Amino acid sequence: MNILEFKEVTKLYGKKKALDGLTFSLAEKKITGLIGRNGAGKTTILKIAAGFIRPTSGEVRVFHENPFNNLKVSANLIFIDENMNLPSSMTLDEIFETAGDFYPNWDQELASKLLDYFSLHPKSTHDQLSKGMKSTLHAILGLAARCPLTIYDEPTNGMDAGVRKDFYRALLKDYLAYPRTILVSSHHLTELEDLLEDLLLIKEGTKLLHLPVEELRDYAIGISGEEGLVGSWLGEQEVFHKIRTGYGGMYAVVRNTISEEQKESAIRSGLSFSKVALEDLCSFLTDKRKGGIDDVFS
Repeated sequence: MNILEFKEVTKLYGKKKALDGLTFSLAEKKITGLIGRNGAGKTTILKIAAGFIRPTSGEVRVFHENPFNNLKVSANLIFIDENMNLPSSMTLDEIFETAGDFYPNWDQELASKLLDYFSLHPKSTHDQLSKGMKSTLHAILGLAARCPLTIYDEPTNGMDAGVRKDFYRALLKDYLAYPRTILVSSHHLTELEDLLEDLLLIKEGTKLLHLPVEELRDYAIGISGEEGLVGSWLGEQEVFHKIRTGYGGMYAVVRNTISEEQKESAIRSGLSFSKVALEDLCSFLTDKRKGGIDDVFS
């Protein structure tokens, strides 16, 4: 069953098109990463899904209902970002108590244990917390609410590396114990990728790819060798990225449709092949150019 569906969704801000006929769906009980460059439309997607804003056109369904101003959707969905509007005068204990009254799956014991683990004082107010501590508190809210649809927009902004690592582990452990649909947007793909089952890659408001992470890891392959040799070999390939390297060499990333016979022939001619990191692949696929920053200085 699909928890979230976008059908030909377009969103305009004045004359600027943030989303352009976007169509995708998320099945229940999966962790999906929403990846794209700054300005690609990720936050707009998340805010539309959460019912905060309306699309200009197209259809959005969350739990088969229009999410905008929908109390049923709100009670079964939580949206976590660094700009959460929490009452400044309430203590963290009081914030948790209020959350428990609203979210039917709220786990107060988990919330309290995480608060203690991350050294957040329950009598502190939201305004007394640093940026990183606020992000940690928001992350705890998302975990303890255990909503059927949990949305995280850059949840680790401000967290140090150790806290991010603990948060990812807590997210995975709680997801395995209480599966639900989780959609997370993050710039830390390398840190996050082991948690993800699917990846939704957005470019300029459109869907570029929506595939299982395991398939994406084999989606492309890197080729290295002498520049002329690589250049001539690329003629029949779908090239995502290429860059000159030292001493007349070249490195290119292409669609991994190469047969073993072709690969063996290329190796005999002096080329070498390598895996492409998922974060690098996403960067290459969403770049407007196929070359690197070195091209600016050439």
